[in-house]
Amino acid sequence: MKIAVVGAAGMVGSRVVNEAASRGHDLIAIVRTTRPTSLPPGVTAVKGDADDPDHMSGLFHGFDAIVAATRPAPGQEHKAVRTTTALLDATATAQARILVVGGAAPLQIPGRPDRLVLDSPEYVPQEWRTLAATSAAQLDACRAHPANWVYLSPPAVLEPGPRTGTYRRGTTTLIASADGTSRISAEDLAVAVLDELETPCEHQHFTVGY
Repeated sequence: MKIAVVGAAGMVGSRVVNEAASRGHDLIAIVRTTRPTSLPPGVTAVKGDADDPDHMSGLFHGFDAIVAATRPAPGQEHKAVRTTTALLDATATAQARILVVGGAAPLQIPGRPDRLVLDSPEYVPQEWRTLAATSAAQLDACRAHPANWVYLSPPAVLEPGPRTGTYRRGTTTLIASADGTSRISAEDLAVAVLDELETPCEHQHFTVGY
């Protein structure tokens, strides 16, 4: 499979690149300015402007799948929907499939289908609310777009850690343990991304966690 990873220098994108390469896929790592410090053998870093759909559609031409692992800089959260929409436009033009790595905000609270993570201070402290709201808006942008997309909501806590190769998969409800902890390592999130690309499931919005 030919895969293009946008945001390949970031925490999630870099791990998706490593996971995809380990499975033998043909891929490029698309970055805006910062070249990844190290890439697996055979992976090429390409500069790309995620906000330019014409440029990106050219990069995506001939690829089977796109992984959008971009994240707005602090204070630039308002640009996230524009970037997501541009990537959806580019993917549609290239006739590829895109997996958008978003946020947990649009997920429902376990046992409380009337309440979203976005509105739950126990998962989203006030200082994170602007960024969290951005991920909910990203999902709305996907739902309004005709591109072939799938949206992955990570659990509440996503950080570097070991690759166990195991996780639980859900749809629109946050995955949490009995004590309320909701987490996954970025390494295992990358495993879930590649599993979805290789064997697509029926749900356009899904989540994973331990």
